Amino acid sequence: MVPVYNERPTIVEQLRRVALTPFEKEIVVVDDGSDDGTREYLSAVASGEERIMDGDGRQVSVKVILETRNRGKGAALRRAFVEVEGDIVLVQDADLEYDPRDYEALISPIREGVADVVYGSRFLGGTQRAHLFWHSVGNRLLTLFSNVLNNLDLTDMETGSKVFRREVIADIGPTLRSSRFGIEPEITAKVARRGYRIYETPIAYHGRDYSGGKKITWRDGLAAVYHVVRFRLAD
Repeated sequence: MVPVYNERPTIVEQLRRVALTPFEKEIVVVDDGSDDGTREYLSAVASGEERIMDGDGRQVSVKVILETRNRGKGAALRRAFVEVEGDIVLVQDADLEYDPRDYEALISPIREGVADVVYGSRFLGGTQRAHLFWHSVGNRLLTLFSNVLNNLDLTDMETGSKVFRREVIADIGPTLRSSRFGIEPEITAKVARRGYRIYETPIAYHGRDYSGGKKITWRDGLAAVYHVVRFRLAD
């Protein structure tokens, strides 16, 4: 699943990288009201004018949903959850911060039958661009706060790299309410309180700064604190 908003400089390359991963797949892209040319490119993908090819030269199935207005990453993910059909559901941001070459490590615990949910952690030692200091501090504090309330020991609750058995999505998907970045603590609270087996694996992370298009702000961090409490206490 690829939620996307105003990522025209990266969406072509990211879809190419996803297509090259050696798995049978369908890519579900939800455009969240982009106005920078992303929408037009995705429209061409949907019509077949632009084709996404795998490493063997075969066209990859891409389902494109074009939302009429920007509502946030959470809303885009909730829409994508309705559309997925695969046995394993993987979230992939449309920028180039998260590397599809990590898919094998991410899905292995599910394929081996030991995990229901896998988080790709940016803090477990994978290849990294140096994090923005206050973003790193904020992520660690939010993860700690979430861990305390949900009785978990995650290192990266806010990661954009999450993988699920489809049955988990069928269970929690209809209950999700967050429209913006609160979707991360909401998902974590709901998979934790339902007792799903959560694993973490290190991933590469090529973080960008605001000049490169980063969208999350300190306001989203404050909102995340509220969402951690809200979704721990109420479902």
